Amino acid sequence: MKRTSFKTTLVVCGIVSGLVSCNVDMPQEKNTSFETMTVKKSDIVVPYKFSARMKGQNDVTVMPQMSGQLMRIAVSEGQVVAKGQTLFVIDNRNAQLDLESAQANLQAALASENSARLEYDSNRHLFERKIVSSYMLRNSENAYKQAQAAVAQARAAVNRARVNLGFCTITAPVSGVIGEIPVRIGDQVSPMTQLTILSGNTTMYAEFSVTEAIVEQMVQTKMKAKDVDQYISRLPEATFVMKNGTEFPYKGRVVSLTGVVNSSTGTLTCKVSFPNPDGHLYSGIQGTVVMPFAEKGVIVVPQNAVVRLQDKSLVYKVKADSTATAVDVTTEDTGNGKDFIVPTGLKVGDRIISVGANNVTEGQKVLFPKEVKS
Repeated sequence: MKRTSFKTTLVVCGIVSGLVSCNVDMPQEKNTSFETMTVKKSDIVVPYKFSARMKGQNDVTVMPQMSGQLMRIAVSEGQVVAKGQTLFVIDNRNAQLDLESAQANLQAALASENSARLEYDSNRHLFERKIVSSYMLRNSENAYKQAQAAVAQARAAVNRARVNLGFCTITAPVSGVIGEIPVRIGDQVSPMTQLTILSGNTTMYAEFSVTEAIVEQMVQTKMKAKDVDQYISRLPEATFVMKNGTEFPYKGRVVSLTGVVNSSTGTLTCKVSFPNPDGHLYSGIQGTVVMPFAEKGVIVVPQNAVVRLQDKSLVYKVKADSTATAVDVTTEDTGNGKDFIVPTGLKVGDRIISVGANNVTEGQKVLFPKEVKS
């Protein structure tokens, strides 16, 4: 074993001597500078994203106004219906009998009114001839007025009965799409029974909470209540992205902001109106509303320049002696996948490492002068 090791040593020494005698240069380690950038302010468009739920412009809960047995369901779930189209039919036999009874009472009231009018006319002529007293005339006049009032009440009862009979046929109050129908033919329904929800889906509202940043912007501009409509009209168009990542082809506009800030969340409820001519949006679906806002005069750095360390974000700043020092910064996502906005921690003119920051250590020299070739 010792003899073999000695031979190996001789071979290695021979190779090194040969390289040296042939004037072959051995590889030497070269120091290279890290890529850096000088911090400056710039303008950038940031897509703000809000979790939202869709709701039809005219979502109506359909409930009966009469109690009775459900006799017919004229529509199916998901069906598109027009305003005035029949949806449900309730047993109308009792309502029909009520109408006939009211009509009979009206005929009796009309007959009583006619008799009272004849009595009054007769007493009036007799009074003019001084045959009856004024007391009898006033009594007959009062009886006639009471009969007229009874006729008015009977007519109102007939109209009410007609309305109740009409309530037995439930029609669509708006055009839209039928939602879930939880009832079945034969069920006993009442004014407390939900028959379905009719979603008027030609226009849809995406409802969400506006972030605190926009609320602060409104406060900082000292916006008054009368200026809210103008502020809304200047807001950019919004895009709705469904949960599967599909982008809805039509753009939306902000139509309202609630006038009261939620005390627990510090946010406002916002509605964005989206046209839905193809009916692809339905009430209740969730997604993301994306609105581009222009950020002016902010510091923007590449994401590669930011090092995440637990709950901290660090950027390596290059000092005058070409060494790196870590500074704590706060960051905001720009939404473009490559940059961060840095609100605090850096100032204009700072030189930072823009590429390879993960490989830098505190106090490491990161800039080296380039060799001048002769």
